[in-house]
Amino acid sequence: MHEQRKDGGFLGQPTWLWSFGALLVGLALSVLAATLHHDALERSDRMRLDRLAERSFEAVDGQLQTCGLLVRAVQALFLASDEVTESEFEAIYANLRPREQFPSLQAMAYAERSDRPSADAEPDGRDHYLTNLVAPRSGNEALVGLDVATQPANLAAARFARDADRPVMSAPFQLIQRTGMPGPNDGVTIRLPIFSAGPPPRDLAERRSREIGTLAASFRVSRLIADALPSETQERFRIRVLDVTDGGRALLFEQATQAVEPGAGPVQDAYVHDLAYGGRTWRIEAEPLPDADPATWLPALTFGIGVLASLLLASLAWSIAGTRSRALALASDMAAQYRQSEARFRALNELLPALVMLARADDTSLVYANQACRDRFGIGDDAGAIRLVDLVDDPALRDRIARLSGSPDGIINESAQLHGPEQLPFWATLSVSNIDLGDEPHLLAVANDITELRVLSEELSYQAKHDSLTSLYNRREFERRLDAAITSLDAGGPPWALLYMDLDQFKLINDTSGHYAGDQLLAQLATLLLGMLPENAVVARLGGDEFAILVEGASENEAVVLAESIRTEIDGYSFGWEQRNYTISASIGVVMLRGAGLSQRTLLAHADTACYMAKERGRNRVHLFSEEDSETTQRRSEMEWAGRIRQALADGRFLLHFQELVPLWEGERSEGVHMEMLIRLRDEKGALVPPGAFIPAAERFGLMPAIDRWVVETTLANFSRLHPSGRPISLCAINLSGPTFEDAAFADFVLDAIDRHGVSPRHLCFEITETAAVSNMARAVEFMQRLRAAGCKFSLDDFGSGMASFGYLKNLPVDFIKIDGSFIRNIETDPVSYSIVRAVTDIGHQLGLQVIGEWVADERARDLLRGLSVDYAQGFAVHKPEPALCFRDPPRA
Repeated sequence: MHEQRKDGGFLGQPTWLWSFGALLVGLALSVLAATLHHDALERSDRMRLDRLAERSFEAVDGQLQTCGLLVRAVQALFLASDEVTESEFEAIYANLRPREQFPSLQAMAYAERSDRPSADAEPDGRDHYLTNLVAPRSGNEALVGLDVATQPANLAAARFARDADRPVMSAPFQLIQRTGMPGPNDGVTIRLPIFSAGPPPRDLAERRSREIGTLAASFRVSRLIADALPSETQERFRIRVLDVTDGGRALLFEQATQAVEPGAGPVQDAYVHDLAYGGRTWRIEAEPLPDADPATWLPALTFGIGVLASLLLASLAWSIAGTRSRALALASDMAAQYRQSEARFRALNELLPALVMLARADDTSLVYANQACRDRFGIGDDAGAIRLVDLVDDPALRDRIARLSGSPDGIINESAQLHGPEQLPFWATLSVSNIDLGDEPHLLAVANDITELRVLSEELSYQAKHDSLTSLYNRREFERRLDAAITSLDAGGPPWALLYMDLDQFKLINDTSGHYAGDQLLAQLATLLLGMLPENAVVARLGGDEFAILVEGASENEAVVLAESIRTEIDGYSFGWEQRNYTISASIGVVMLRGAGLSQRTLLAHADTACYMAKERGRNRVHLFSEEDSETTQRRSEMEWAGRIRQALADGRFLLHFQELVPLWEGERSEGVHMEMLIRLRDEKGALVPPGAFIPAAERFGLMPAIDRWVVETTLANFSRLHPSGRPISLCAINLSGPTFEDAAFADFVLDAIDRHGVSPRHLCFEITETAAVSNMARAVEFMQRLRAAGCKFSLDDFGSGMASFGYLKNLPVDFIKIDGSFIRNIETDPVSYSIVRAVTDIGHQLGLQVIGEWVADERARDLLRGLSVDYAQGFAVHKPEPALCFRDPPRA
């Protein structure tokens, strides 16, 4: 029981003491509040400086990125044009209006790549970049004719930009065009390579081969940095920018509104940021300057208010000092804590990115929805007008939510489609659970939008099953569908038909018009196939120009009719590309799937065989697979030969024979032997196998490059032990297949073998067939020129048998023409063959080539060739092939 005193005190203490104590407490709290206010102002100012410094760093970075985009925009002009004139260069510069966005820009210059330092100087073996386009011209005349190669740093930057195809920035330097002008002339350049017109290069090799020059934009670096920095930054900071690439500290920019010691190092509390761009690293140091913010008087105001409040508190303590006041204070404190707790809970929910909803359990009407939920569903302040179940699309899920209250499970977790009033549905993960609030059941629902993840998952699933070029099924998905068809056959299902299609002469389009044209043809044919196939057909691109079609329930006749309709449609399709028109045809193999026990591997092998048979019979036709087909048996025999050839290479069972060529004119005779190397094979039993038995299989299965490498290596390793007479070899001819010289590494292999074995290149002649040379003219010419530069000779074999014209002879760097033997064989009885041999000989001589006639079987043919001025003869009438000396058995004792 409180003891009252006459002076108004209680608990034995005078009232003035409680009032004085309240005053002291109030003053102490005033001091604490002023201190906290001062600290809060300092933290606020520090946070503002943090944001300002970060924004300044981002502004300089953004300015450099934008400068790089300016150079990239001008680079695009060169990719789109075969030749950019000075007027076009100045026009794009004017259209971009760079000076409005980049007052620091000094010039945009293009330097053309050349192997000569100037027009009158001799080549020095180095790349030069001569500046011939400058914009604006006025004020930048000093740049015209500048050779970038004279500046090692700029030359290195140009090469790095070419190899990486991204902007490269130079070290700071003195701008030539500002020499003698007032103001700073510090500068940097941002450089990009210029490639020949066309699509952007895809790899390093193409970038190097297509580079025609380099493009650079020069900037006054101090002006560039000053323009990028916000004005507030320059008011609040001392800014220094240094180039610290490779450990240096070159000062690029320094500015402050207050006097500071020039070149001083950063203080301890300065903001420092390293910015990497274009191969250079800039360090930005921002030192805060003293702030004369008038808001610093606010803590004093807070203290004054606190003193006033303390006086009022003392007066209040004087008047209320009893149990009731303390009880009321306690109740007020408890209420405040409850309100703070509730406010913290609501604030936390409002900030959550998840959709949070609270609904009544009886009718699912919403009691509360957080900010993310209100924004996503378009819910206003009156959330109670909407029910939770009305936001769910699935009727079954709506029923489960409505029955959730009192359910033993008490929770729902699954993916569902949700939507607000008059909104499109979206996918979300939805969790709904029972909770009790104030003894009243409620439903708490939490949802997360997963629409983007679901779309991404569907896109990845589509890409895993479809070919990116044609949008047809890919090989993996087709094999899965084929396995499903086999499973249905095993279960007694209807028959299926498998169509395997390969385009004829598709490589010719790629070689003449480029792979992009071939890709466009494949995409167009995919659309054509989809428009004419039945709905239940499965069509896929297996790779390259190979397509496969799977049709359920088709009879043998229906499958062949469908294949014929596809072949006819493609045969009538004309593909145009860059003023060229191509006639397209396809060879189609058909395999019927009947009965159980089939395998995917066997079916695809049968389909490939049937397609191969269609090609072997003349292309542009349909072939139905048959186990009894004799040609199929031959195809299988070739497949067996492929394995035998590989084993023969491993066992060393290949041999070299040779056949001599003799001149038909006495004046052309030399002391050396002119011979051609011929390959033979010993089978597993030691019997000699002629080349006609295994060469077709080697060509079909890509084994000729390995065989040709063996022939070249063996010939050069035994060059002095080839001819049994011991006579020197004046010229040794070696046959090469088309796939061999198309191998980019084969020329290096030949040159390396020549060096290793010490054989003079002038004694070597490589024979390439006319058909192989014409099918890849560019690669053939490149290969020939590479070896001819070393001293080797070349002969065009089987001339007249393929599709070439005499015009090709002017483009092929050959030394000999070997007339196809079919004309020589009939020269005595066929006037047309005689005329062809004469025409080829006359044209060959006019081109400075020597002419060889092969298959010379008798003296009469030899005399006729001599009368037509043919230079060399080869055949059984001249010399029959015999083993090379190094492959003959040693003489017996």
